[in-house]
Amino acid sequence: MLKQQTPATSATIPAQTTELWAFFRGGFVPLREANVNIMTHAFNYGTAVFEGIRAYWNTDQEQLFALDLVPHYERLKRSAALLMMEVPLSAQELADATVELLRRDKLREDAYVRPLIYKSSETIGVRLHNLDADVTIFAVPFGQYIDTEGGVRAQVSTWRRTDDNAIPARGKITGAYVNGAFAKSEAQLNGYDEAIVLTQGGHVSEGSAENLFIVRDGVLITPPVTDNILEGITRRRLMAMAQDLGIGVIERSIDRTELYSADEVFLCGTGAQLSPVIEIDRRPIAAGRPGPITRRLSDGYFDAVRGRLDAYRDWLTPVY
Repeated sequence: MLKQQTPATSATIPAQTTELWAFFRGGFVPLREANVNIMTHAFNYGTAVFEGIRAYWNTDQEQLFALDLVPHYERLKRSAALLMMEVPLSAQELADATVELLRRDKLREDAYVRPLIYKSSETIGVRLHNLDADVTIFAVPFGQYIDTEGGVRAQVSTWRRTDDNAIPARGKITGAYVNGAFAKSEAQLNGYDEAIVLTQGGHVSEGSAENLFIVRDGVLITPPVTDNILEGITRRRLMAMAQDLGIGVIERSIDRTELYSADEVFLCGTGAQLSPVIEIDRRPIAAGRPGPITRRLSDGYFDAVRGRLDAYRDWLTPVY
């Protein structure tokens, strides 16, 4: 009965995957062969962690730049530890495997890398202990996840962010992303592009799968990690870039009504990149267009990830 088709988007895996590869069970195999049994614990209970890593194609340099490989794998291993999983590969070894994977794929366009560490035991039973774990990595061509130019219209969701004492948001746990899926579908079915979720205490947390910033009086403000947000790598990079540009940055709790009175709002993340928010709950932000600080950071960020700014070359790993 499950035959409903969803519209194709830039985030959809291409139908033709015969020339793509996966790192799977310790080696490289064609992506079409990297399959798991339906009894796999992670498939049944969401007991897996993941990362999203972008790689950017620079046409002028004929180079594919992978963004923040080691920091992403360091975070992946921290997430895995939350679920009592260990992988006998260092962050650098996983980064090296990713470079080899991208070389095998021979991609000459922007790409998205998806690593997972998952409970690979084929068994029934809700638990975290006494289960095997494995790692897999694959990559696909990838464009925009949400609008990075004209801006998005957002809704404050009726769904609240899961609490650290329930399912910790600082870990990229696959099962936890149902929380974001509830919020995203609610927003989109209500005619918006994206959702903004609140903590159980009513403070702003983040988007459905993105960190959030507001701008007030020329200063960036972002929720602290204690407000049930992902400890975002893009978030951290933008905070450092803002300081390089002389823009002040404050981490503190944000009230819902501050969203409506903010000078600017934007979302960020590896998938979302930097996406201006131009309307929240039918209230225009920055006169319904991306604001000047958002534009300034966006221009700098996209130059940095494509290898155009020497000051940020340490973010990047050249593939070819």
